[in-house]
Amino acid sequence: MKLSDALRRAQSIGMDLVEVAPTANPPVCKIVDFGKYRYDLAKQEKEKKASGTKLKEIKFRVNIDAHDYLTKLRHGEAFLDKGNKVRVQLQFRGREMAHQEIGMQLMYKVRDDLSGMGQVEMEPKAAGRNITMTLSPLPAARRKRRFSVEEDDAEAEAANAADNADDDES
Repeated sequence: MKLSDALRRAQSIGMDLVEVAPTANPPVCKIVDFGKYRYDLAKQEKEKKASGTKLKEIKFRVNIDAHDYLTKLRHGEAFLDKGNKVRVQLQFRGREMAHQEIGMQLMYKVRDDLSGMGQVEMEPKAAGRNITMTLSPLPAARRKRRFSVEEDDAEAEAANAADNADDDES
């Protein structure tokens, strides 16, 4: 379409003619409200800046229950899935300090369980009453969730069905 025709059409509608792709051959233009177009561009630019990686933290204790451990792993997977880094912190209290090797074993277990979603950026390191480790997310194509909520719901329903079948037989 000729430039003069496009300008006339845009003015008749009460909108602006905006060049979208100047490097294309021929250049691409759109008939849009220029104020709204600038607002959308600014919004997209802001989203790009905001999508930087954040550091999320998960705290463990040495004597953590299995269910609590799974819940924290699910949160860790969700953080890594969103592209955030995760700092895993294990805290010792009182006499637990005498068995730091148990804490290290737990940290290695966390590392292995989250290996499908992230890679170790900083190995587990003891500092005072804490052991800390940092995980960074894998590229999106290589991530594999192991502890998603849906799997646990399916397992719970299967267990409930089995319990109900046992109750019916009694």
